[in-house]
Amino acid sequence: MSGRLRIIHCFRAPVGGLFRHVLDLSSAQAERGHDVGYIIDSTVADALTERRLAKAAQHLTLGIARIPMGRLPGPRDLKTSRAVRDVAINARVDVLHGHGAKGGAFARLAKRDLPRRSTSFGVFYTPHGGSLHYPPTSPQGLLYTFIERYLARFTDGLIFECDFIRRVFDARIGALSVPRRVVPNALQPGDFVPHPPNPDAADFLFIGELRQLKGVDVLLEALAAIGAERPVRAVIVGGGPDAAAFRELATTLGIGGSVTFPGAMPAQAAFLLGRCLVVPSRAESMPYIVLEAAAAGIPMLATSVGGVPEVVEGTDTTLLPPGDVNVLREAMLGYLAEPETAKARAERLRTAVSERFTVDRAAEAVLEFYAKRVRR
Repeated sequence: MSGRLRIIHCFRAPVGGLFRHVLDLSSAQAERGHDVGYIIDSTVADALTERRLAKAAQHLTLGIARIPMGRLPGPRDLKTSRAVRDVAINARVDVLHGHGAKGGAFARLAKRDLPRRSTSFGVFYTPHGGSLHYPPTSPQGLLYTFIERYLARFTDGLIFECDFIRRVFDARIGALSVPRRVVPNALQPGDFVPHPPNPDAADFLFIGELRQLKGVDVLLEALAAIGAERPVRAVIVGGGPDAAAFRELATTLGIGGSVTFPGAMPAQAAFLLGRCLVVPSRAESMPYIVLEAAAAGIPMLATSVGGVPEVVEGTDTTLLPPGDVNVLREAMLGYLAEPETAKARAERLRTAVSERFTVDRAAEAVLEFYAKRVRR
């Protein structure tokens, strides 16, 4: 794509797969000569987040603006959207790209609130699941559906990270007249490096946010069932709102001594701690941890939710139904019985993923989509 763009990515929390997506996309855009910046929540701060932002800052010529962003909708969102608008105007952006429900709302409200004589900019939105995970008839689901339909009029383009989210969005919000494009989450060349487990690695590994949606309770119950038959160890990597509840559940199930909770850490470091990754999610969009584990050739047991089937499509990697303790237990026993078979299957998945999910391909697709809708 010709022409230098000024691009700001707006998102709430620089954590998890959403931040990985933005980091990869923004760095690839910067490598292609575009000016890039972030607008993020000023209330999210921890050592790991600060290290990640410090790394990102190396390619962010438009800098990082920090603004208070509430997790749930509220009256203060109007003040936040005006602050986002002002950052975009002062930076003279061509593209304001909102990620997640809150980042997408702030970006589009910023365009709504532009002064009449102000130079406009293109607004793009990537849902990343977010509000689409709520049941459509629940109070939260109804509220978010109303908000999404209202904000569609201020949206120049929708970019979905997997076809599953596109289908959910169309079914929930409606097949709006807003132009859209599916650009899958993607991987860097450095992701395709083997990460052999440590000699003392646990049998099983979980990496992700510790909340009910991720199915950690299902994994713990399956571990307890296996533990009644044979010794088994697991490492649960991550942090989140249900971390304390999961530790308590492990103790209640009698497996507190064989399950460790080391906290959050980069996936590459966590991969060394276990021999088989378990992804027991009840819902997902396009989880990076599945892509990263596939790229590293790590045996994996994952549920058939969200965009996960799109990752393993065309391979002999099978997926599990979500929320089923017995099925997960049998799959874990199957791995313990034949780890080499699982490893060979993981290598075949690694080859397939390396041909389809690359950052270069994703960055070019997004920039091309921007260019068709942004008046220079």
